[in-house]
Amino acid sequence: MTSVATARGEIDSTDLGRTLMHEHVFVLTTDVQQNNDEWDEDARVKDAVEKLTALKSAGYDTIVDPTVIGLGRYIPRIEKVAGQVDLNIVVATGVYTYDTVPFYFHFRGPGLGLPEPMVEMFVRDITQGIPGTSTRAAFLKCAIDHFGLTPDVERILRAVAQAHRQTGAPITVHTHPASQTGLDVDRVLSEEGVDPARVVLGHSGDSTDADHLSALAEKGYVLGMDRFGIDTGLAFDERVDIVAEMARRGYADRMVLSQDASCHIDWIDPALLPMNPRWHFLHIEQDVLPALRDKGVTEEQIDQMLVANPRRYFENVDAY
Repeated sequence: MTSVATARGEIDSTDLGRTLMHEHVFVLTTDVQQNNDEWDEDARVKDAVEKLTALKSAGYDTIVDPTVIGLGRYIPRIEKVAGQVDLNIVVATGVYTYDTVPFYFHFRGPGLGLPEPMVEMFVRDITQGIPGTSTRAAFLKCAIDHFGLTPDVERILRAVAQAHRQTGAPITVHTHPASQTGLDVDRVLSEEGVDPARVVLGHSGDSTDADHLSALAEKGYVLGMDRFGIDTGLAFDERVDIVAEMARRGYADRMVLSQDASCHIDWIDPALLPMNPRWHFLHIEQDVLPALRDKGVTEEQIDQMLVANPRRYFENVDAY
């Protein structure tokens, strides 16, 4: 049993229950919203409470929200939502970029012979709490996409690894399976001494290459099959089939499920959202699980992916 920080306070890992491992409450371009008139704080909070309450009613107990710097993280707003729903929201610390670090970090840190400020920031968020809130981050998040391992992406990845070694907090990495960037993650994190079992390779379910995914699972990584509902990237049947195939190969203990959905995301014109009508928090319960069962995935394997694997991810978090 392990204490896990949430936006409503500490809970025991046994109380995580059914967990969606990659969902967002809000994904925002903060400086645009602060200079625009489209944001209605009360309406957005109310909408988030309604959507998350519906998720709870569907039998889910926790969402893991990897919204960090670069995605519009604002924890006071998350605490406001969390205070109105009977659902655990686990928040992250980290930096999200595909190529360069935010300007704040350009002239700070190791390039100038100074300590890496990101490590200090991440460790503070995990051990002391996020400034201006009563919430601690429970895991670390970074990204590597089609640009590959740029110098700044590698800098962030190594900072995340170093904060992990100091705190024991697990890691989630946004990856680009078409470019097999999970292999870059493996090389860097291996050099940094990170146990693959403590790492989710996010968006692994964007790939239908079962051999590639099996190789990563064999190393011990947890595969994030976490973009159900984004049918414009990979068809629904393809996303279901790869999970079923990986389960058939014996890797149900190395997968977690999610939708990478949000209560509100301003990255996408609302006119485009109807292109993915199933991209919402209830898609897994309503559509994905029945389809997996039809493909031979057992209830035990479903519970492994939704309950046991998330719990294991947040346990054994002592610093090295």
